[in-house]
Amino acid sequence: MDEVVICRNIKKFRKQNQLTLEKLAELTGLTKGYLSRVERSEKAPPYSTLNKIAGAMGMEVTSLFKADIKSHGDVRISIQRSNENPVIKATSQMAGYDYEVLGASKPGKNMEPFIIYSPFEIQKMYSHEGEEFIYVLEGAIEFIYGDDVFLLEKGDNVYFDSCVPHSGKSIGEAPAKLLVLIYFYKRNRR
Repeated sequence: MDEVVICRNIKKFRKQNQLTLEKLAELTGLTKGYLSRVERSEKAPPYSTLNKIAGAMGMEVTSLFKADIKSHGDVRISIQRSNENPVIKATSQMAGYDYEVLGASKPGKNMEPFIIYSPFEIQKMYSHEGEEFIYVLEGAIEFIYGDDVFLLEKGDNVYFDSCVPHSGKSIGEAPAKLLVLIYFYKRNRR
């Protein structure tokens, strides 16, 4: 996934929603200057920031990843073929995680599904609204939730309130492959 496309889409969708930078800043809690730098940047901000921005515009975060999402008639269903999964490669802004976006074309989603390839070092703790589910498809991770640390191996899963700081890192020779579902029960809407 081209991070420049993500940044351009933020500006494009902000203008389509007739939002000024000031209004978007008010809705997201981010500063106008920061949002302006994001729109001009070649590096996408962290996923949690992208989610705030998308939520403030009343859209799913995956809409920012691909501007030409095809609609398949009835929006109650979204079929995404394996060769259509946009991948966001790890950067310092994305905290070392590679994401494979799933269900990108379904509008009105309450959850965001991903395949995540976990890094070997914890670069950041995350905390955000909603709930999260992680299923280990391959490998193993050390999962940190608040002050607790858990070892999760292939076939293990964890479901948690995501307002508690959390993160994880791969353990072993290959990056762990995780199915992650994030459920946002409170969106910032206009």
